[in-house]
Amino acid sequence: MLQAVLLDISGVLHEDGVPLPGAVAAVAELQASPLALRFVTNTSRKTGATVYAELREMGFELERQQIFTAPAVIRRYLERHRLRPYLLVHESLEPEFEGLDTRDPTAVVLGDAEHRLDYRRLDEAFQLLQQDAPLLAVGTNRYFRQRGGLHLDAGPFVKALEYAAGIEAQVLGKPAADFFHAVLADVGVRPEEALMVGDDVEADVAAAMALGMQGTLVQTGKYRAGDETRAPAASVEAGLAELVARLR
Repeated sequence: MLQAVLLDISGVLHEDGVPLPGAVAAVAELQASPLALRFVTNTSRKTGATVYAELREMGFELERQQIFTAPAVIRRYLERHRLRPYLLVHESLEPEFEGLDTRDPTAVVLGDAEHRLDYRRLDEAFQLLQQDAPLLAVGTNRYFRQRGGLHLDAGPFVKALEYAAGIEAQVLGKPAADFFHAVLADVGVRPEEALMVGDDVEADVAAAMALGMQGTLVQTGKYRAGDETRAPAASVEAGLAELVARLR
């Protein structure tokens, strides 16, 4: 029996800061239902506080503690393991790591750093990886959708550093199992009692279903025709509003 719904944010709730049709009302309906609701994202250009503020401004009803971001998970990991990060992240994400000691780094944190993903910084990260520093990745998403087009995400750069250094990154956001397990533990449900809704067939839907969760692929955001063939057991909906109508 379904007990919880996990929603990806960009491409499911909004696109470029504009709510997708029916999404605000759909979230309000889910919040009023007996289902537990969580919002999960790999975004590495915004802090969790910024994500929350922007969603509220768009009209979505939610609480700050309902949001799970991959960068916040990475910060907790760094603190727990007493690691000093080399932050190869977007400048707007730096406040998420404020207060951490970054001198003489002992770990590389890689996210969607946009223009900071240049040769100098990637080579500095490579040098640290050669000294056995772990590579902590926000996610392995190949691309994201913005302003009507697809753009490179962090995943290709994670793969490049893995290849160059002969190592394997520790992914702490989607599609990592630990990320989903942390959200499920917060809600207090088993995988089969939760539904993951996303526009990324690999990082959102297929990854969740591999853990025993239910999965719905929405045909919004980065969805491309034919994506459903990569997660054939997933349900497919035109958008969040259509999904919520089906769940009534």
